[in-house]
Amino acid sequence: MTVMVPSTTPATSRPVPLGRQALDSALFQFDQAADHLGLDDGLRTMLATPRRSLTVAVPVRRENGRMDVVQGYRVQHNISRGPAKGGVRFHPATDIHEITALAMMMTWKCALVGIPYGGAKGGVAVDPGALTTRELERVTRRYVNEILPLIGPEKDIPAPDVGTDEQTMAWIMDTYSVNAGYSVPGVVTGKPTTLGGSLGRAGATSRGVRIATLSALGRDPDGVTVAVQGFGKVGALAAQYLSDAGCRVVAVSDATGAVADRGGLDVTALRAYNKESGGLYGYRHADALTHDELLELDVDVLVPAALEGALTAENAPRVRARLIVEGANGPTTPEADEILTGSGTTIVPDILANAGGVIVSYLEWVQNAQASSWSTDAVDDRLRAMMDQAFGEVRALAAAQRFTLRQAAHAIGVGRVAEAHRIRGLYP
Repeated sequence: MTVMVPSTTPATSRPVPLGRQALDSALFQFDQAADHLGLDDGLRTMLATPRRSLTVAVPVRRENGRMDVVQGYRVQHNISRGPAKGGVRFHPATDIHEITALAMMMTWKCALVGIPYGGAKGGVAVDPGALTTRELERVTRRYVNEILPLIGPEKDIPAPDVGTDEQTMAWIMDTYSVNAGYSVPGVVTGKPTTLGGSLGRAGATSRGVRIATLSALGRDPDGVTVAVQGFGKVGALAAQYLSDAGCRVVAVSDATGAVADRGGLDVTALRAYNKESGGLYGYRHADALTHDELLELDVDVLVPAALEGALTAENAPRVRARLIVEGANGPTTPEADEILTGSGTTIVPDILANAGGVIVSYLEWVQNAQASSWSTDAVDDRLRAMMDQAFGEVRALAAAQRFTLRQAAHAIGVGRVAEAHRIRGLYP
């Protein structure tokens, strides 16, 4: 049985929206895992269906007095293994399909790395760069008020994602706490350390990408060439950490442009330029290239760390990297995945490669529950141990069953959630 969520996209010749493509990809990957596991139709349908989906109108008063209304979403995909967990993204292209896909992937990710969470995701269809700080705060607080019944430290714990950061989490924590009548630091993770955030949370996703990359390489990283698509909070630090480990980062890109230097980029200088100028465009100490050219460079490792759907059936035949490490969620479509694996490319899937963020979010949540604080080294040790454990399990299953790493990762994640359903049973 193949499980598909009905599309509300009109049947026209226009391209399928990216959010719908992301959901179709997530369902395809789940369906493959369900086939491998031999799940019956009832359990398969239950695991494919979100537990709760909420769409809200978020009014915001602009500085000029105008009132705008944007759409907000929160989806709890599954809570069989613990409270829901997932980021909140602010992006103009966000829709309910994308949020549902990301919530589903978070469910498998948490199960894969062995943390007691289910999957959730939230978002607001707004461009944070077009808002003033006060407007952004108003959007955040109103959005939290609308989803307030769903979230809480024992129900659903948001975290930063695309377009959100520590400050956003501080506003969410404060809004929730004001309504509760007391301070509740555990309602979010990824918040400032002065409010109970964890040391080592910043950059945790990128450190996880580094761990996954070096594990997949299986050799000395010195001289290994790397291209990173996406120079945001995940990609920029991933490039820095890989460079520090001895890899030669030869190309990076962001929304404004892409730059390359076969001799190796000065990632520290690039990050400083990016912070000052707001993008990579205009950087004069490297050669400019197009976004498509970056994906097709002859490098050892390609790290897609931007948004979903970067690698498609159209460009996959021209990708020359032999190792792809997915720093972003859903950067490879199923069609591209088949082409790339068929040509011998190894892909470390998103639910493994970028799990560092949710691992350290979990560690932050534990510290909040204990009213304690751990050192950066203690957090990093736990992060590495959990990433190494998960990678080892995925690699072993892939070798034993002749699976790809993606198939093995999803079989483990989906299998653990399915087992939790079986053990808990179904309330009448």
